[in-house]
Amino acid sequence: MKNEIKRKENKMKQTVNIYDFQRAFKTYDRDNFSYDGLKALFEYLEEYEDDTGEELELDVIALCCEYMEYDSLKEYNEDYGTEYGEIDDIQDDTTLIKIDNNSFIIQQY
Repeated sequence: MKNEIKRKENKMKQTVNIYDFQRAFKTYDRDNFSYDGLKALFEYLEEYEDDTGEELELDVIALCCEYMEYDSLKEYNEDYGTEYGEIDDIQDDTTLIKIDNNSFIIQQY
């Protein structure tokens, strides 16, 4: 029998704050979200962790693929071929993260 040493992949987690989160997007040269959009997304993800007890890994590319920021309901309706009259109606289809009265982020579907 051969002596085999199996090594586990070592990982270390780092807790990030809002500034680290924003810096990560800048480092990856991603401008998918506005300053306020990144703040809203960060707060949503923190709340998700608190509610579920699940720790999330910061993956900038995955977040850019999974979430999309819109400046207006009109822009969203054009992209998805919908005719919603209120931003809150989008919650029937997907996750909605409000930024302000006009801007919001959705989980793409």
